[in-house]
Amino acid sequence: MTVFGPVPSRRLGRSLGINHIPPKVCSYSCVYCQLGRTSRLETGRRPFGEPADLLCEVQRAIAAACERGERIDYLTFVPDGEPTLDANLGQYIDVVRPLGIPVAVISNASLMWRPEVRDELARADWVCLKLDAVEETVWRRIDRPHGTLRLPDILDGILAFARTCSGALVTETMLVAGISDGEEQVAEVAAFVARLGPAAAYLSVPTRPPAEPWVRAPDEGAMLRAHRIMSKKGLRVEYLIGYEGNDFSSTGDAEQDLLAITAVHPMREDAVAELLKRANADWALVRDLVRRGLVVESEFEGHRFYVRRFSSACARQPTHE
Repeated sequence: MTVFGPVPSRRLGRSLGINHIPPKVCSYSCVYCQLGRTSRLETGRRPFGEPADLLCEVQRAIAAACERGERIDYLTFVPDGEPTLDANLGQYIDVVRPLGIPVAVISNASLMWRPEVRDELARADWVCLKLDAVEETVWRRIDRPHGTLRLPDILDGILAFARTCSGALVTETMLVAGISDGEEQVAEVAAFVARLGPAAAYLSVPTRPPAEPWVRAPDEGAMLRAHRIMSKKGLRVEYLIGYEGNDFSSTGDAEQDLLAITAVHPMREDAVAELLKRANADWALVRDLVRRGLVVESEFEGHRFYVRRFSSACARQPTHE
């Protein structure tokens, strides 16, 4: 379990991230995932940590941020995999709520067919549900779900959650060129999202190195068309296509900061340089992390990125639970 940041978020301002799922334990293996292919494809819920331990880590991180004079706008459950796979998610939310900072959860929505998952997410102040497609073929091609998942059940669960959710509900749709950016595909998603009445409907594109090297962002024309289609449904549509900036938190331990942040958030070269500067470290540290196989350097859309390499112990073959 890792608490990292605060990091800059395009949706939430300054977010203290909570990573409570082991590397790449997920119910999807999305072609665009910034953390690579899923190594453990699962749908069974189980505990991955203890609420008391999580509370202690969050309290320490908040205290450290306060000492540095850093603002925290949200406590965000945004792990290496799908957060609702953790059977203790509801308890985690309960134990951090008294800290007085709004709680956010970013989910791929794959387990929304389960009533207990909907009940737990309803305890958060802000919930983002991923909705890349509402048509079976497109959904399977872009999200590559666990074989036991059924899209109609997921969509019904999302609708049920929207009817009872008292916090802010937003959706996010990833547009991948040639898969989910077509006029028909976007129109189908727009019609469904309109039924949810979300606070915002985000349109995103791959901005960091994806799991599959052939993944590309749509062109400007397709992006404008998608925005227009969704706006016509009365939705508040926003793009998530800009770089979020380099204002990553530094604890002074550059190595631990880089490993914690890049495990869930690939960092652009200029962001790494800024973090190193604040920690009085230099690029020798990054080169050493790459040499030791802890961090991977990659290129995407003209920028160099650094991402945590998961250990071979975590990169075993997918399981089906």
